[in-house]
Amino acid sequence: MSVLYLLIPLSLVLLGLAVWAFFWAVNNDQFDDLEGPAYRILFDEDDPPRTRPDRPQDNDATLPPRDQENDA
Repeated sequence: MSVLYLLIPLSLVLLGLAVWAFFWAVNNDQFDDLEGPAYRILFDEDDPPRTRPDRPQDNDATLPPRDQENDA
């Protein structure tokens, strides 16, 4: 029975935090566009994929030469 004296105020504090978080999200426009992200995944990107600049390219002089098989 004495544990209720701890659990009831704790649950009220958690409820208050949840209500505060909800109103914070509403005031910061977190719920404005609910359908946009769902449709955005369906559209293709027109930009070609970019290469990462930290990767060495095939024509880079720092790479060791590749072993090539002779077809002769």
